Amino acid sequence: MTGTAVYLYGVARGLDPDALGGAEGVAGTTVRGVVAGGLTALVSTVRLEDYGEAALRANLEDLAWLEATARAHHEVVDRAAHAAPTAPVRIATLYRDDARVAEVLTEEGARFGAVFDRITGRSEWGVKAYARAVPTTAAPTTAGPEPGHDPGGGLVSRAEPLTGTHAPTPAGAAGVGTAYLRRRQDERRRRAEAERRVAERAAAVHAELADHAVAARHHPAQDPRLSGRPDPQILNVSYLLDDEQAPGFEAVVRALAERMTDVEVEVTGPWPPYSFIDTGETTPPPGPRDAPR
Repeated sequence: MTGTAVYLYGVARGLDPDALGGAEGVAGTTVRGVVAGGLTALVSTVRLEDYGEAALRANLEDLAWLEATARAHHEVVDRAAHAAPTAPVRIATLYRDDARVAEVLTEEGARFGAVFDRITGRSEWGVKAYARAVPTTAAPTTAGPEPGHDPGGGLVSRAEPLTGTHAPTPAGAAGVGTAYLRRRQDERRRRAEAERRVAERAAAVHAELADHAVAARHHPAQDPRLSGRPDPQILNVSYLLDDEQAPGFEAVVRALAERMTDVEVEVTGPWPPYSFIDTGETTPPPGPRDAPR
C-alpha cells in the first residue's frame, strides 16, 4: 500500500502542544498535537506500507517490532502525562488525517471528559506474582520396583499362558503394584495441594492490595517470552491509585513479598492508566510492561 495515515498515541486534557517539544514517535516520526474541543490528540504521520492492515497483521506477530513500537508509543504518552492528564489508546490506532482526528475529539468529548475525571490525579501500578518452584515428586521408597520392570532392568513379561488358566501371581507382585499406585496418588495429592496453596496466596495478595486502590483490572498470565521468567505467573493485575497512595501501596507490596516465601511479588509503576481508559474493555492496550525485557 502507498500513502500515509495518522497514528494516535493518546488524548490529553489541558495540554500545551509545545510541551511535546518535537518528541519522536513510532518509526522515528515527529509527534504533534491536534487540538479540538479543549482536548489535544497526540499524533504522528506513518506510512501505510508499514502500518496498513496487511503490514500490521505481520508486524504484530514480530516481538522485536512489537517491543520497539510499544516503547515508542509509551514514551510519547508518558511525556504528555508528565504535563497534563493523558488517556493512552491502543498501539496502532490509525485515522486517515488530522481532520478526522479533530472530529473524533469533538464527537467523543463527553466520553473523554468522563475518562479524565476518572484518571486525573491517579496512575496505574502493575503487580505480578510468581510461584516459586515447589517439589512435588514422591520420595524414593524401598517397596520394590515399578510394575513392568524386573530388578535387572529387563521388561517383565505380561503375556498370557497358552493354557486356559492364568499362571499364579508371583509372590509380592501385587504389593509392588499397589505401592507404585500409592506413590503416584500421593504425588498428585501433593501437587494439587501445592497449587491450592499458591492460588490462595495469589488471592490473598490481590485482596490486600485492592483495599488500597481505586480500581483493579486482572490480565491474563504473561507469556514467558515476554516476562523472561520460568516460574509460573499466578497474578497479573493493574491497580489504579490516587497518587498520594502510591508510597503506602509500595510498602504493602514489600511487606507481602517478605511474608510469602513461596511467592515472588513484583511491582512496576507508575504508568499512565493504560488499563482504565474504557471500563468496558477487558484487554488493555499493550504498554511497556508487556514488552520483552
